[in-house]
Amino acid sequence: MRLTIFWERMAEHFGAGYADSFARDHVMTELGGRTVHQALDAGWEAKDVWRAVCAAMEVPASLR
Repeated sequence: MRLTIFWERMAEHFGAGYADSFARDHVMTELGGRTVHQALDAGWEAKDVWRAVCAAMEVPASLR
């Protein structure tokens, strides 16, 4: 998954104004105690981060 697709999906689920805030502030156990930005910066694949977000935040199947 390309980062552009990842961020589009984040905006679809959280809203354009909140997606980046969530990604910077919400620490997720599914990401090893990291935020979305920290996981991506640490080299996690965007598809794996998206899967973790989907699992943690109960993203509807239509947006996965």
